[in-house]
Amino acid sequence: MADDIISKTHTYIEARFKDGDPAHDYWHIHRVWQLAKHIAEQQGGADLLTVELAALMHDIADYKTGVTNEAKALEAGRQWLLENGLDAERADAVIAAVRAIGFRGGKGEPQTTLEAQIVSDADLLDAIGAIGIARAFGYAGAKGKTMYDPGEEPQTYDSVEAYKVNTASTITHFYEKLLLLKDRLHTQAAKHIAEHRHRYMEQFLEEFHEEWAGKR
Repeated sequence: MADDIISKTHTYIEARFKDGDPAHDYWHIHRVWQLAKHIAEQQGGADLLTVELAALMHDIADYKTGVTNEAKALEAGRQWLLENGLDAERADAVIAAVRAIGFRGGKGEPQTTLEAQIVSDADLLDAIGAIGIARAFGYAGAKGKTMYDPGEEPQTYDSVEAYKVNTASTITHFYEKLLLLKDRLHTQAAKHIAEHRHRYMEQFLEEFHEEWAGKR
């Protein structure tokens, strides 16, 4: 049963997200899926089927993919799982994990289950390092965001709603989100991976600012 529902979910998600923006397309989901499996294996103790399904479905209610009603999207995802043979208890666990995924300006829900923590860690890891840099600029280009504004100060946000409508430049986005993610991880496996990725971003920003100032 596990292989069958994973295969069906993979096919469904691949078709649904194949034309997504460069930061939220099928390949982002594929990377998160693979990272989540790796973290779960390293961590131990998690229900691997819940982890895999939550990783595959983690963007089904993300406003950045065009979703306007998160609750409706989550319920549709739950119904899809049930209709394709998943038991209700595990479907609820998958959707609970999906609901808790996402940075949201630091105002998102806490990840209270190990499965949600693992998928959250995998999702955050894909937002940092070389992949994170590429995703940041890919998303900014798709949305017409400014690359850098030297006079702009990084902000903190009072609510998820305020974070959703922020207009920060791409470089400022590193200071408002990407550089903060290392300290939001739960599992030791993810923290180990994050160390290198975080350093890579710091080196990139140092080089960027030096070149912007005409010093290199």
